[in-house]
Amino acid sequence: MKKFAEFRMPNALYYGRDALDKLGQEASGLGTKVLLISDRVMEKIGHVRKCEELIEKQGLPFVSYLDVNTEPTDLHVKEALAFCLEEKCDVIVAIGGGSCMDTGKAVAVVAANGGYIGDYRGGARKISQKPLPFIAIPTTAGTGSEVTDVTVITNTKDDIKMMIKDPNFLPCTAIVDPFLTLSTPKNVTAATGIDALCHAMEAFISKKSQPLTDDFARSAIALITANLRTAYHHPENMDAKEKMALAAMKAGLAFSNASVTLVHGMSRPIGALFHVPHGVSNAMLLPAVLEFSKRDAVDQLAAIAQIIKPGLGKQDKEELADFAIEEIKKLCADLQIPNLKSWGVDQEAFEQVVSKMATDALDSGSPGNNPRVPTHEEIIDLYRVCYDYDFSTISSMMQS
Repeated sequence: MKKFAEFRMPNALYYGRDALDKLGQEASGLGTKVLLISDRVMEKIGHVRKCEELIEKQGLPFVSYLDVNTEPTDLHVKEALAFCLEEKCDVIVAIGGGSCMDTGKAVAVVAANGGYIGDYRGGARKISQKPLPFIAIPTTAGTGSEVTDVTVITNTKDDIKMMIKDPNFLPCTAIVDPFLTLSTPKNVTAATGIDALCHAMEAFISKKSQPLTDDFARSAIALITANLRTAYHHPENMDAKEKMALAAMKAGLAFSNASVTLVHGMSRPIGALFHVPHGVSNAMLLPAVLEFSKRDAVDQLAAIAQIIKPGLGKQDKEELADFAIEEIKKLCADLQIPNLKSWGVDQEAFEQVVSKMATDALDSGSPGNNPRVPTHEEIIDLYRVCYDYDFSTISSMMQS
């Protein structure tokens, strides 16, 4: 470990039932006019109107931009930014999944610093001015975007998901209210739950892990593996929903400070080229990537096995690592996670771009944090394994 470690988080975290009630008070303390960023699903459900009412109670003017789609693009950022500047908004609130929150982060930074969001990728353009104050409100238990300093925006010209990391993308305030996740469809609960598990597990095995991120990652893994099935099969179970919301936040804090690894590196090109939602594409990859990484991550995977099932006994580390991987496969199978083929990705189209996907994955930098760093050809092979991966195939040793 380094001589010292750095850990960043929002200035304020409100979490638990009815935490949303803090929105108006927080917004009024940060600015004089709100831009509310969300999507049409959140509008239909009623979450947008609830936020508007809480802002109105404080006598604070606002406007709403509701055209974010499943995967945020530079066009969404451009539109929302133009609206923000035209309306002279000085505080941003985003409610929804990671797409809405990532769009809000991008607008907050570019509104204060100018240019195109892609200019900031890799630190090419420095963020010299403090971004607009930003409040993030998740409605799924998954992305953890409410507590991270990362935004992921698709470049529509090059079909590349741009992962842009800088402390200035960190929200001022995160409001995590599990009541907001009750309306989440089962398939989204599954995908976002595995996404959160990816965050926690990748943070734990990352070369940039540190004791504090390990603590958050361990707690998140324990909460997710104990509660995700219940949240999926019994969506009205408030206790499971609350624990999943807390787990997703903890996983976000872990990976924001320890970085993600190979799963996320390979996931972004799938989303950019085949428009697979981020949580789903992560879930498609997780077991196969763990199998690939096991050679150099036996200690971490063995520790994860003990987190999933304390008191496993005196198996050696190899057996424990295998147990952890098989448990993740079982979880994905139980949640009906699809592979690329069953999702509907055409194999011929897949083969035409698989080399580009491998290049884009490596260029993201995330695979370099993996315990076992893959070559370009190894990533291509892994993509092919994942194309028709069978989550239900469990070794006979693990079934006994």
